[in-house]
Amino acid sequence: MSTSIRTQVAIVGAGPAGLILSHLLAEAGVESVVIDQRSRDEIESTIRAGILEQGTVDLLTRIDTNTRVHTVGDRHDGIELRLRGEGHRIDFPGLVGRSVWLYPQHEVLKDMLALRLGSGQDLRFNVTASRVDDVDADRPRVVATDADGSELVIEADFVVGADGSRSVVRPAIAGTSRDGYFREYPFAWFGILCEAPASADELIYSNSENGFALISQRSHDVQRMYFQCAPDADPNAMSEAEIWETLQARVPGTALNEGRIFQRDVLRFRSFVARELRHGRAALVGDAAHTVPPTGAKGMNLAIADVMILADALHAMFGENDARLIDAYAETASRRIWKAQNFSWWMTSMLHKLPEHNEFDERRQLGELRSVVESEAGRTYLAEAYTGWTL
Repeated sequence: MSTSIRTQVAIVGAGPAGLILSHLLAEAGVESVVIDQRSRDEIESTIRAGILEQGTVDLLTRIDTNTRVHTVGDRHDGIELRLRGEGHRIDFPGLVGRSVWLYPQHEVLKDMLALRLGSGQDLRFNVTASRVDDVDADRPRVVATDADGSELVIEADFVVGADGSRSVVRPAIAGTSRDGYFREYPFAWFGILCEAPASADELIYSNSENGFALISQRSHDVQRMYFQCAPDADPNAMSEAEIWETLQARVPGTALNEGRIFQRDVLRFRSFVARELRHGRAALVGDAAHTVPPTGAKGMNLAIADVMILADALHAMFGENDARLIDAYAETASRRIWKAQNFSWWMTSMLHKLPEHNEFDERRQLGELRSVVESEAGRTYLAEAYTGWTL
């Protein structure tokens, strides 16, 4: 059996980008349907990183004045760059008057799901999109399968792909799922989640003689830590004792709080930007449009910046019959996307060792780090980019 529904905007993906877009469209009087192949429980329970820029927090606060980002989340007014055991704090408010918040992505999703469902949003879980047709026509269609295997066809005036790095919408816009600008890095992060209080009040990015490590948190009693490893590393090959020994050796000067490790994984580093972000009556946002290495904490923030641009464009298109903003969407979004790509690449290359690194490369890298931490201009650039450019 097949069911057809009609809406103004069909949004594929109920992540932060899709949910926030649906809210902004509703504020503008634009109707939408959101689908996601996952269940609500899967969406809310998948633990993901979450460093929120000032602009992202400002938007979440405007959307919901009772947002838990200010009660459950932690405001961080800086990060520490550690060079060969020397700590150098980057003071965000002192340099640029902004901060960031540690608030994991799954917590943002819990907030937005409750808000959208409470507002009557047509939000359908366990619905898997298979393709998008007719994006060059006035009424493109999303063809999907619901939980019981029945076909669901969503006829819309516009389709948005907010469905992650394996986007089903992307081929309808770019012609293929892989058409874009791509870079794969020759290293990865070995990540752990452990039951222990924070080892530091703010994030530590450490470039040591033994390699890179990042010390972060997920909550008051859970830490998230990473160290550089090979892309093909086996996350189960090391004992807990070996993991703690490796981490401690890479963060000289801080005694890490150890605890039971309950999750471990290897996170590969890739950068991608789709060659086309919009075609006809369809557009991409978030990971469907681009991915960045996690070093610069740009992923979710960049997705939300896409959404703000696209929401304004769709409001003008539907409310004022003005296509200028939607026609400019790809160019406007690309400016910020490539700035974020550059910042993420810069932070990554400045802190990690490439396999071919020799003594010259290591000393040059240390010189680059000192050029940043010993210069107010250098610290200001890092603070401005890390806390987010003005939206």
